[in-house]
Amino acid sequence: MSDTENTTAEPAGPNFASLGLADPVLRAVSDLGYESPSPIQAQSIPVLLGGRNLLGTAQTGTGKTAAFALPLLSQLDEKQRSPQILVLTPTRELAIQVAEAFQTYARYLKQFHVLPIYGGSDIRSQLKGLQRGAQVVVGTPGRVLDHLRRNSLDLRQLRALVLDEADEMLRMGFIDDVETILAKTPDSCQRALFSATMPTAIKRVANTYLGDAEQISIAAKTRTVERISQSYLGIKHHHKMDALTRILEVEEFDGMIIFVRTKSATTDIADKLEARGFSAAALNGDLTQALREKTIDKLKRNQLDIIVATDVAARGLDVERISHVINYDIPYDNESYVHRIGRTGRAGREGKAILFVTPKEQRMLRSIEKSTRQPITPMNLPTNAEVSGQRVEQFSRQLLKVISGEETAPFLNFLTQFSQDNEISIEDAAAALVWMAQKDRPLFPRQEALESNFSSGKPERSDKPRRERPQREDRPRRDDRPQRDSKRETKPALAGVDMVTYRLEVGHNDQITPSNIVGAIANEADIESQYIGHIKLYDEFSTVELPAGMPDALLQHLQKVRVGAKLMRISPLDKNATLPAASERPPRSPSKRPANKPHAKNTGARGYGGKPDDGNRPVKKKKYGKLKAQASKKGE
Repeated sequence: MSDTENTTAEPAGPNFASLGLADPVLRAVSDLGYESPSPIQAQSIPVLLGGRNLLGTAQTGTGKTAAFALPLLSQLDEKQRSPQILVLTPTRELAIQVAEAFQTYARYLKQFHVLPIYGGSDIRSQLKGLQRGAQVVVGTPGRVLDHLRRNSLDLRQLRALVLDEADEMLRMGFIDDVETILAKTPDSCQRALFSATMPTAIKRVANTYLGDAEQISIAAKTRTVERISQSYLGIKHHHKMDALTRILEVEEFDGMIIFVRTKSATTDIADKLEARGFSAAALNGDLTQALREKTIDKLKRNQLDIIVATDVAARGLDVERISHVINYDIPYDNESYVHRIGRTGRAGREGKAILFVTPKEQRMLRSIEKSTRQPITPMNLPTNAEVSGQRVEQFSRQLLKVISGEETAPFLNFLTQFSQDNEISIEDAAAALVWMAQKDRPLFPRQEALESNFSSGKPERSDKPRRERPQREDRPRRDDRPQRDSKRETKPALAGVDMVTYRLEVGHNDQITPSNIVGAIANEADIESQYIGHIKLYDEFSTVELPAGMPDALLQHLQKVRVGAKLMRISPLDKNATLPAASERPPRSPSKRPANKPHAKNTGARGYGGKPDDGNRPVKKKKYGKLKAQASKKGE
């Protein structure tokens, strides 16, 4: 079917319901709004459901995790507490990401437990997690082998083993550990290997341990056209909507498509854009053909400027006036990216494509660049000054249009008389009228500073001057220094800031400390530790005080953050709740720690608590938002 002549939907391929997934897994997929499987998913799921071994060649970002997680979860024995599925990944970041995906897909499976195990984190919490029972274990080869040597990981009843990004494990020198682990798995264990390339060493492992595995290869077949300008914006997930709004304010576009992953996201984002003054509508698989055609016709006739769509809903869409495509959610496979941005740059016109990339999606960005063989350049988030300049220019044009096209003499007479009666200048009166006219859309907005361009790997330098350190002879001697009060001092940053108490579903029994909670919230919510109030630990849960006015999107993001091995599941504390006495645990004596041993640091993306990093993972620089200013504005 030609994209240039038809605007009707292309015939749909297989859907998840037709692949034979278990009902609880299918229900979770439906909740997520996934409409159709990606190519690697459509081919892999039937093979793994059939109990056969699989050798898959596919790039990062093709949807491999769901390709093996969905069918393996569909065959899970909910009564068996020992590990049934083992997934090996090259990095701790990928291990956490895969574990989170399993947890999401298994939300309707009873008594389900998944445990990520990797180096650089406290092995004691992992040992306890294995003792409690975990049907799915996701880990790096070195730490998995460590647990096997300790006899803490039992593979005797293992049903499936997955090697994710096998070529990356080879590159990092893990292939010997991988083969050792493979040799310890039962002969009846189902095996799947996924790799972007197939070097000789990987082929040897496949021939030795996968036997007559079915081979699936997903390769990018389409290249992007050169007339489309491509750029990406590094942004955290909970800042996406504000970043999108700024871009729409500054970019001069004719028509636009914003691509998201799920049907629910299309309506959510379209509604938010409408509320912010943009002409937008959702386009998803739930729309009837008549409504779909009506929406597209409005876009063609300039009655609509923005469409928020899923991949499936946008198939066959061809509207010449589309000048911009924004990938609000990065696509799971590279081919989808090519098809998405191909909706602009039609009929020889120039097009522009912008891709939003969150911190854990940088590898997917590199995969897209590699498969398309074209660089995607980083872009800067529009500043407050740029947004203000654009609003002033638009307001000025509207003002000139009214002056030239409307009869304003009666209003000038009113303004003159008003100025005389109240003994004020006509300029002051006009300024007050401008303020009233722009109140709903301020010409000089004071917006929160958002982080961007973290992908460069180089933190932005602060303009704040460094404090000069006094010369050694000028420093006070130890005996001359003022003694610090033994009682905890009130944080000066919290003075005058309204605080709200939240409940976290982690406590003493999960082997966490207040510093773990501070690290998790500070890193993931961009809140400086000085704005985090009192923390109380109980056996089963904890409470923490945070500034009032926390955005809903930020709280939803914190729901998915792990402290130790558990999700914190933050929620406002019920004011009428009766709390037990906080657990009293004696603090550790600093003298028991060797002088040259560093303090424990937060480790793992979205997983906080444990031993210091082993040095192989780059340390994340903290950049914090101005939540104090936000809190002070509450009630304005």
